[in-house]
Amino acid sequence: MGNKLFDLSKKVSVITGGNGGIGLGIAEGIASSGGDVAILARNEEKNQSAKELLDKFGTKILTYKVDISEESDVKNTIGKVVDDFGRIDSVFANAGINIYGGSFEDMDTNAYRKVLSVNLDGVFFTLRETCKHMVERAKNGDPGGSVVGVASLAGIEGAAKTQPYSASKGGVRAMIKGITVEHARYGIRANTIVPGWIATDMTNDSQNSEKFTNKVISRVPMRRWGEPKDFAGISVYLASDSSSYHSGDTFVVDGGYAIF
Repeated sequence: MGNKLFDLSKKVSVITGGNGGIGLGIAEGIASSGGDVAILARNEEKNQSAKELLDKFGTKILTYKVDISEESDVKNTIGKVVDDFGRIDSVFANAGINIYGGSFEDMDTNAYRKVLSVNLDGVFFTLRETCKHMVERAKNGDPGGSVVGVASLAGIEGAAKTQPYSASKGGVRAMIKGITVEHARYGIRANTIVPGWIATDMTNDSQNSEKFTNKVISRVPMRRWGEPKDFAGISVYLASDSSSYHSGDTFVVDGGYAIF
Protein backbone atom coordinates (compact mmCIF):
# COMPACT_ATOMS: atom_id res chain seq x y z
CA MET A 1 0.00 0.00 0.00
CA GLY A 2 1.40 3.39 -1.01
CA ASN A 3 2.22 6.21 1.36
CA LYS A 4 -0.88 8.40 1.67
CA LEU A 5 0.64 11.00 4.00
CA PHE A 6 0.89 13.59 1.26
CA ASP A 7 -1.92 12.51 -1.05
CA LEU A 8 -3.81 15.62 -2.15
CA SER A 9 -6.55 13.84 -4.08
CA LYS A 10 -9.88 15.72 -3.87
CA LYS A 11 -8.15 18.75 -2.35
CA VAL A 12 -8.29 22.18 -4.00
CA SER A 13 -5.48 24.73 -3.74
CA VAL A 14 -5.63 28.39 -4.76
CA ILE A 15 -2.30 29.94 -5.78
CA THR A 16 -1.95 33.62 -6.57
CA GLY A 17 0.84 34.35 -9.01
CA GLY A 18 0.82 30.65 -9.80
CA ASN A 19 1.67 31.05 -13.47
CA GLY A 20 5.42 31.43 -12.96
CA GLY A 21 8.34 31.45 -10.56
CA ILE A 22 7.77 30.20 -7.02
CA GLY A 23 4.02 30.06 -7.58
CA LEU A 24 4.38 27.66 -10.48
CA GLY A 25 6.79 25.55 -8.43
CA ILE A 26 4.11 25.33 -5.73
CA ALA A 27 1.46 24.46 -8.32
CA GLU A 28 3.59 21.68 -9.82
CA GLY A 29 4.17 20.13 -6.43
CA ILE A 30 0.48 20.13 -5.58
CA ALA A 31 -0.71 18.87 -8.97
CA SER A 32 1.91 16.10 -8.99
CA SER A 33 0.53 14.93 -5.63
CA GLY A 34 -3.01 14.65 -6.97
CA GLY A 35 -4.36 18.05 -5.98
CA ASP A 36 -6.60 20.32 -8.04
CA VAL A 37 -5.24 23.82 -8.64
CA ALA A 38 -6.76 27.24 -9.24
CA ILE A 39 -4.22 29.79 -10.50
CA LEU A 40 -5.01 33.47 -9.98
CA ALA A 41 -2.78 35.80 -11.99
CA ARG A 42 -2.93 38.76 -14.37
CA ASN A 43 -1.13 37.51 -17.49
CA GLU A 44 -3.47 35.38 -19.60
CA GLU A 45 -0.69 34.06 -21.84
CA LYS A 46 1.34 32.87 -18.87
CA ASN A 47 -1.82 31.45 -17.29
CA GLN A 48 -2.42 29.30 -20.36
CA SER A 49 1.19 28.14 -20.48
CA ALA A 50 1.03 27.16 -16.81
CA LYS A 51 -2.19 25.23 -17.37
CA GLU A 52 -0.67 23.33 -20.30
CA LEU A 53 2.31 22.41 -18.13
CA LEU A 54 0.16 21.26 -15.21
CA ASP A 55 -2.41 19.35 -17.26
CA LYS A 56 0.06 16.47 -17.62
CA PHE A 57 -0.59 15.52 -13.99
CA GLY A 58 -4.21 14.70 -14.76
CA THR A 59 -5.81 16.86 -12.05
CA LYS A 60 -8.27 19.72 -12.49
CA ILE A 61 -6.43 22.92 -13.39
CA LEU A 62 -8.23 26.22 -13.94
CA THR A 63 -6.80 29.71 -14.34
CA TYR A 64 -8.39 33.06 -13.56
CA LYS A 65 -7.28 36.47 -14.77
CA VAL A 66 -7.31 38.68 -11.70
CA ASP A 67 -5.58 41.75 -10.30
CA ILE A 68 -5.17 40.87 -6.63
CA SER A 69 -4.71 44.52 -5.69
CA GLU A 70 -8.37 45.09 -6.64
CA GLU A 71 -10.71 44.06 -3.82
CA SER A 72 -13.80 43.40 -5.95
CA ASP A 73 -11.77 41.41 -8.48
CA VAL A 74 -10.42 39.11 -5.77
CA LYS A 75 -13.80 38.73 -4.08
CA ASN A 76 -15.54 37.81 -7.34
CA THR A 77 -12.76 35.44 -8.40
CA ILE A 78 -12.70 33.50 -5.13
CA GLY A 79 -16.45 33.11 -5.50
CA LYS A 80 -15.93 31.68 -8.99
CA VAL A 81 -13.30 29.25 -7.69
CA VAL A 82 -15.71 27.93 -5.07
CA ASP A 83 -18.43 27.58 -7.72
CA ASP A 84 -16.08 25.77 -10.13
CA PHE A 85 -14.39 23.44 -7.63
CA GLY A 86 -16.96 23.21 -4.86
CA ARG A 87 -14.45 24.06 -2.12
CA ILE A 88 -11.03 25.50 -1.28
CA ASP A 89 -8.74 23.47 1.00
CA SER A 90 -5.60 25.57 0.87
CA VAL A 91 -4.50 28.96 -0.36
CA PHE A 92 -1.00 30.20 -1.18
CA ALA A 93 -0.88 34.01 -1.27
CA ASN A 94 2.23 34.19 -3.40
CA ALA A 95 1.78 37.00 -5.94
CA GLY A 96 4.11 39.92 -5.38
CA ILE A 97 6.09 42.69 -7.04
CA ASN A 98 9.12 44.81 -6.26
CA ILE A 99 9.89 48.28 -7.58
CA TYR A 100 13.44 49.45 -6.95
CA GLY A 101 13.16 53.12 -6.12
CA GLY A 102 16.74 54.08 -5.34
CA SER A 103 17.79 55.38 -1.95
CA PHE A 104 15.13 55.53 0.76
CA GLU A 105 15.15 59.33 1.03
CA ASP A 106 14.43 59.65 -2.70
CA MET A 107 11.89 56.84 -2.93
CA ASP A 108 8.75 57.50 -4.94
CA THR A 109 5.50 57.50 -2.96
CA ASN A 110 3.48 56.01 -5.81
CA ALA A 111 5.95 53.14 -6.14
CA TYR A 112 5.66 52.52 -2.39
CA ARG A 113 1.86 52.40 -2.60
CA LYS A 114 1.92 50.16 -5.67
CA VAL A 115 4.15 47.59 -3.96
CA LEU A 116 1.97 47.50 -0.85
CA SER A 117 -1.24 47.35 -2.91
CA VAL A 118 -0.12 44.05 -4.42
CA ASN A 119 2.08 42.54 -1.72
CA LEU A 120 -0.02 43.40 1.33
CA ASP A 121 -3.49 44.52 0.23
CA GLY A 122 -3.63 41.69 -2.29
CA VAL A 123 -2.65 39.14 0.34
CA PHE A 124 -5.25 40.56 2.72
CA PHE A 125 -8.03 40.35 0.11
CA THR A 126 -7.02 36.84 -0.93
CA LEU A 127 -6.74 35.40 2.56
CA ARG A 128 -9.83 37.16 3.88
CA GLU A 129 -12.05 35.75 1.14
CA THR A 130 -10.66 32.21 1.41
CA CYS A 131 -10.88 32.26 5.21
CA LYS A 132 -14.50 33.36 4.88
CA HIS A 133 -15.18 30.24 2.82
CA MET A 134 -13.26 27.96 5.19
CA VAL A 135 -15.03 29.31 8.28
CA GLU A 136 -18.40 28.81 6.61
CA ARG A 137 -17.44 25.21 5.79
CA ALA A 138 -16.38 24.64 9.38
CA LYS A 139 -19.67 25.98 10.72
CA ASN A 140 -21.41 23.51 8.44
CA GLY A 141 -19.49 20.59 9.90
CA ASP A 142 -16.48 20.49 7.57
CA PRO A 143 -13.58 22.10 9.50
CA GLY A 144 -10.05 22.49 8.25
CA GLY A 145 -7.96 24.40 5.76
CA SER A 146 -4.46 25.68 5.19
CA VAL A 147 -3.59 29.35 4.73
CA VAL A 148 -0.08 30.18 3.52
CA GLY A 149 1.53 33.56 3.00
CA VAL A 150 4.68 33.76 0.88
CA ALA A 151 6.95 36.43 2.36
CA SER A 152 10.69 37.02 1.88
CA LEU A 153 13.99 37.23 3.73
CA ALA A 154 13.61 40.97 3.13
CA GLY A 155 10.79 40.90 5.67
CA ILE A 156 12.96 39.52 8.47
CA GLU A 157 16.36 41.03 7.62
CA GLY A 158 17.53 44.49 6.66
CA ALA A 159 17.52 45.24 2.94
CA ALA A 160 18.70 48.58 1.53
CA LYS A 161 16.71 50.44 -1.13
CA THR A 162 13.76 48.05 -0.91
CA GLN A 163 11.91 49.28 2.18
CA PRO A 164 8.40 49.06 0.66
CA TYR A 165 8.98 45.43 -0.33
CA SER A 166 10.44 44.64 3.09
CA ALA A 167 7.53 46.31 4.87
CA SER A 168 4.99 44.40 2.81
CA LYS A 169 6.63 41.04 3.46
CA GLY A 170 7.00 41.73 7.17
CA GLY A 171 3.31 42.58 7.16
CA VAL A 172 2.46 39.22 5.58
CA ARG A 173 4.16 37.39 8.46
CA ALA A 174 2.25 39.47 11.02
CA MET A 175 -1.06 38.89 9.22
CA ILE A 176 -0.49 35.14 9.17
CA LYS A 177 0.14 35.12 12.92
CA GLY A 178 -3.18 36.84 13.53
CA ILE A 179 -5.01 34.36 11.29
CA THR A 180 -3.32 31.50 13.14
CA VAL A 181 -4.70 32.53 16.51
CA GLU A 182 -8.16 33.58 15.39
CA HIS A 183 -8.95 30.67 13.08
CA ALA A 184 -7.49 27.66 14.89
CA ARG A 185 -10.92 26.98 16.41
CA TYR A 186 -12.17 26.19 12.91
CA GLY A 187 -9.37 23.72 12.24
CA ILE A 188 -7.65 26.25 9.98
CA ARG A 189 -3.87 26.50 10.24
CA ALA A 190 -1.80 29.38 8.90
CA ASN A 191 1.91 29.46 8.09
CA THR A 192 4.46 31.58 6.25
CA ILE A 193 7.01 30.54 3.63
CA VAL A 194 10.08 32.79 3.47
CA PRO A 195 12.11 32.38 0.26
CA GLY A 196 15.74 33.40 0.04
CA TRP A 197 17.53 34.16 -3.23
CA ILE A 198 15.45 32.35 -5.84
CA ALA A 199 16.02 32.32 -9.61
CA THR A 200 12.81 33.88 -10.97
CA ASP A 201 11.92 36.71 -13.34
CA MET A 202 12.05 39.11 -10.37
CA THR A 203 15.74 38.38 -9.82
CA ASN A 204 16.87 38.31 -13.45
CA ASP A 205 19.18 41.31 -13.13
CA SER A 206 20.89 39.86 -10.06
CA GLN A 207 21.29 36.48 -11.73
CA ASN A 208 23.16 38.13 -14.57
CA SER A 209 25.44 40.12 -12.27
CA GLU A 210 28.88 38.67 -11.64
CA LYS A 211 29.32 41.04 -8.71
CA PHE A 212 26.09 39.86 -7.09
CA THR A 213 27.02 36.23 -7.63
CA ASN A 214 30.43 36.75 -6.04
CA LYS A 215 29.22 38.87 -3.13
CA VAL A 216 25.87 37.27 -2.28
CA ILE A 217 25.32 33.82 -3.79
CA SER A 218 28.80 32.79 -2.68
CA ARG A 219 27.53 33.31 0.90
CA VAL A 220 24.66 30.86 0.47
CA PRO A 221 25.88 27.69 2.25
CA MET A 222 24.42 25.55 -0.56
CA ARG A 223 26.36 27.67 -3.06
CA ARG A 224 23.54 28.07 -5.55
CA TRP A 225 20.40 30.01 -6.38
CA GLY A 226 17.17 28.49 -5.15
CA GLU A 227 14.75 27.27 -7.80
CA PRO A 228 10.94 27.28 -7.97
CA LYS A 229 10.92 23.49 -7.65
CA ASP A 230 12.49 23.87 -4.20
CA PHE A 231 9.06 24.99 -2.94
CA ALA A 232 7.13 21.95 -4.12
CA GLY A 233 7.77 19.77 -1.09
CA ILE A 234 6.96 22.29 1.64
CA SER A 235 3.82 23.33 -0.21
CA VAL A 236 2.57 19.76 -0.53
CA TYR A 237 3.16 19.28 3.19
CA LEU A 238 1.25 22.44 4.08
CA ALA A 239 -1.63 21.53 1.75
CA SER A 240 -1.88 18.00 3.13
CA ASP A 241 -3.58 16.66 6.25
CA SER A 242 -0.12 15.81 7.58
CA SER A 243 0.24 19.46 8.65
CA SER A 244 -3.16 19.60 10.38
CA TYR A 245 -1.59 20.56 13.76
CA HIS A 246 1.24 22.68 12.40
CA SER A 247 0.28 26.34 12.57
CA GLY A 248 1.85 29.73 13.16
CA ASP A 249 5.25 28.71 11.81
CA THR A 250 7.69 30.36 9.43
CA PHE A 251 9.45 28.10 6.90
CA VAL A 252 12.66 29.70 5.66
CA VAL A 253 13.70 28.21 2.32
CA ASP A 254 17.03 29.86 1.56
CA GLY A 255 19.79 27.24 1.44
CA GLY A 256 20.97 28.33 4.89
CA TYR A 257 21.68 31.96 3.92
CA ALA A 258 19.88 33.64 6.85
CA ILE A 259 21.86 31.85 9.55
CA PHE A 260 25.30 32.06 7.93
